[in-house]
Amino acid sequence: MTKLQLLSDKLAIGLSMVCAVHCLVLPMLLILVPPFSGLFALDDEMFHQWMLYAVLPISIAALMMGHFHHRSYEVFLVGSIGLSLIILSATLSHDVLGETGEVVLSILGSMIIAYGHFRNYQLSSARHETQ
Repeated sequence: MTKLQLLSDKLAIGLSMVCAVHCLVLPMLLILVPPFSGLFALDDEMFHQWMLYAVLPISIAALMMGHFHHRSYEVFLVGSIGLSLIILSATLSHDVLGETGEVVLSILGSMIIAYGHFRNYQLSSARHETQ
């Protein structure tokens, strides 16, 4: 079970980084190479929904398994805050937040999720080594 949780933490960190890179790099790439915009771009709404469907179950499972293993409420809370920001970013979208607000909220949520999973991974690894 711990191996699954550690793998889930790594996957969630990777997906968080993919989201951050998408939000930061894709707009610049579309400006620099406009003829290829159709090849590079996933519709922002579609991308955020896909990331939400991928990140939510993996993150929740990893954070819960980690919590049962190391009993740190702090890690679970941090991860939950990051997930909440990602959910808000994906659901409120351009209409309420505007493009800049959506990017900032997405990146902030992604970084918080990544930090939460990093701590979850550290605590679980340390506990696994002592057993």
